[in-house]
Formats: sequence, C-alpha cells, structure tokens
Amino acid sequence: MTRVRDGALPWLAFTFCCMVWGSTFLFIRIGNDTLPPVWGATLRLGIASVVLTGIALAARAPWPRGAPFTAALRFGMVNFGVSLPLLYWGEQTVPSGLAAIMYATLPLSTALFARGFGLEPLLRGTLGAALLAMVGVSVLFSTQLSGHYSRLALAAVFLGAATASLAGVLLKRSPGAHPLWTNVIANSVGAVMCALISTALGESHALPVGAAWIPVLYLTIVGSIGAFVVFTWLLQRWSASRLSFIAVITPVVAVLLGVIIRGEHLSAANLSGAGVILVAAALGISSSRSRSPRP
Repeated sequence: MTRVRDGALPWLAFTFCCMVWGSTFLFIRIGNDTLPPVWGATLRLGIASVVLTGIALAARAPWPRGAPFTAALRFGMVNFGVSLPLLYWGEQTVPSGLAAIMYATLPLSTALFARGFGLEPLLRGTLGAALLAMVGVSVLFSTQLSGHYSRLALAAVFLGAATASLAGVLLKRSPGAHPLWTNVIANSVGAVMCALISTALGESHALPVGAAWIPVLYLTIVGSIGAFVVFTWLLQRWSASRLSFIAVITPVVAVLLGVIIRGEHLSAANLSGAGVILVAAALGISSSRSRSPRP
C-alpha cells in the first residue's frame, strides 16, 4: 500500500473539521431549545442538500455512478438518517460535554469497523492512542460525569457515535465520487429519513422564527456544507482511522471556544485532559500514517 501525500492542504482540511465540529455540539443544544430535535436536523439537511445541489451544478461536478453512488447513499442513510437524529434527540438532556465523551469512542470503533471490512489492519498503536484519547476526554469533562441523565438519551448519543464511525468506513469502501455530489445525495436521503422519524415522533413542523434560525443556519452552512464536504474530500486521502481522531480533538476546541467567547475558566482537569488528548491524537495520527492510501 502506497503512502499518502502529506501536503499542507489535507492538514488544513483536518484542522478546519476540528474547529467546526468543536462548536456543533453546543449549537445543537442551542437549537434544541427552540425546535423539536429531529425536525431541526431535517431543516439542516434539507437546506444543505438544496444549496449543495446549486454549487455542484455551478461547478459542473461529475455525477457519481456505480459503487461511489451506492457508497454516498449508504453514508447518508447511516450518518444523516440514523446517527444525526440520535445525537439531536439525545442532546435534549445530555450535556454537550458528555456527548463529546461519547464521540471520543470514534477512533476505537472506526478502527474496529475498518478492520472488520478489511480496509485497514488493527494496529496496536492506533488502539492504544484511541483508548488514551478516551481517558483524556473523560478527564476534560470529569465534572459532568456526576449528574443523573436519562439512560435512553445516553444510549441514543452512544449509538449516534457508533453509527457515525460506521458511516465513514462505509464511504471509505468505495471512494472516488465528487465530494459535492456525495453530500447532496447523503443530505437528501438523510433529510427524508429525518422527516419520517420526526413525523413518527409527533414533532411540530413549524419553521423557526427570528433568532431560532441562527443555530439551524450555522449548522447548515458551516457544519453540513462546509465541514462535511471537506471531510468527504479528506476521507479520499487519509485512512478512516486516522481521520477519526477529529472526534477527540473537537472537545479541546469546544473548551477553548468557551474560554475565548464566554470567558469560562480553565480548570486543572481541563488542562490535563487536553494535554492527554493532544498526545493521544498525535500518536494515533502517526501510527496510521504509513497505512493511508493514495487517492
């Protein structure tokens, strides 16, 4: 297996995804204050699919066929039709920090899924880094571990994390589709599935009013149109296991944003947890480096 080219652009893409997804847990919680959760996800995906279609047509991006089309469809069903509504619904009661701890399991579950599908070997360095990262995230948000939360909501967020890792591996199995059309297909099928789930849950389908549009539009433009397109592009260049370490860096970004924007105080647990996470991420990215395929 040939070695991936490590230019500056993939690293910028990786950093961009970390920065964006470091804020999305918080914006989902904010959106849940004014909108039914799965209906909010439906609006996000529906708007994103329309905007991305216009961008893809303007860019004259090639329409995917065959295996890449099927991979995009499966990615949308699992990531946007299952994982996203589970996260939105669970975050009604689960704090964003605790949700981040759940999502810190992504490197471990991604490594296991990638091995199960025969995409990557199960490297001890990657497993060790994944476990160390989970410890770091737990320390980072240790103050949130003592509360009493709905077991069903916790299970929903955990399953959301597991299915998110599965979705990335499914897409990695058949790369090659243009990132824009991949996300048009994925967002469209996800929007339909979320609309059906929202209807089954009996949610209100009223449109947001005034400031209630802010979290929806932020998550749509920055999260879905920006970060997921970049993520899809990067997944064609890096291994799924390597890319999964975004999930353990985003909590560090979330804490830093709280300090910068809201003037929150950094505790000793915050600092020590962040340090462990960054060391684990560096080890995990390094251990999977030689296994990343060339696009």
